[in-house]
Amino acid sequence: MTLVRVKAPATTANMGPGYDCLGLALDVWNTLEVETLSGGEPQVEVTGQGEGELGTGRDNLVYRSMEFLFNEADEKMPPVRIKCDNDIPLARGMGSSAAAIAGGLVAANALCSQDFTSNDLLEMAATIEGHPDNVAAAVMGGMQLVILEDTEEGNRLYTVPVNVPPELHAVVYVPNVRISTEDARAVLPENVSIPDAVHNMGRVGLLVAAMATNHPEYLAVATQDRLHQPYRQPLFRPMKVIFKAALDAGALGVFLSGSGSTVLALTKGREMTVAYEMAEAARQASVEGNVRVTQPTSLGAHVISSE
Repeated sequence: MTLVRVKAPATTANMGPGYDCLGLALDVWNTLEVETLSGGEPQVEVTGQGEGELGTGRDNLVYRSMEFLFNEADEKMPPVRIKCDNDIPLARGMGSSAAAIAGGLVAANALCSQDFTSNDLLEMAATIEGHPDNVAAAVMGGMQLVILEDTEEGNRLYTVPVNVPPELHAVVYVPNVRISTEDARAVLPENVSIPDAVHNMGRVGLLVAAMATNHPEYLAVATQDRLHQPYRQPLFRPMKVIFKAALDAGALGVFLSGSGSTVLALTKGREMTVAYEMAEAARQASVEGNVRVTQPTSLGAHVISSE
């Protein structure tokens, strides 16, 4: 029997204007333990976030992701016992599904006789997830710019890492309100105006440049968005007041994390003040939730031990 332990990070996608093309790994982790068995049905145990909710058999996303890799390798997946200790909230825009997918693929890669590259794992993860922004950061770590091109041979991913300024922190306000990715995508329009498209194009460029060249003073403007956040506000109405509270308290930039409902503020100092003011704004809007201070991480999903 073999025992593999893996950690997979939370992620924030879009980062304001970068809809479906920007992602950032955060220092919040799901821990996964996979043990091969001599026989029997798969066993999945979930503790922490998702306990009592997530599947505990073949329907579990970690298991399905592992099975996907073994199928790609044309190998039979061994019976396994999976223990998931989750710190990433579900349906809050912090990449819980991306972490499950990335963690499952990395664990399966450690058990499989065929050694897939990180690019291979990213291709698989994007296929499973359906969009590449969260999974790019979950697999690769750090901040990732990812583009999906539709070619005659099939989809092709282009992924470029973006340097993140040192000492940058993230203050995340996690409401008790859940928003499913499906609901958050359903409210988006099929078409947008050219001025709105130009608005976001410029800010994606500014955001990448601000990060790569360590100009955090540009982040307040660079994280603005017109393509998805305005349409998603009815799903989480206090969004704007929490944004304003974060910026007034000294945040460098603020945005809806992924499809929400989490709001993430980028900071370089004054983290506790920003956290307090975000929580207070939410409280005054009659929203309950939790706030935590974390930071970007350069690590994606990775094996922490194998025996």
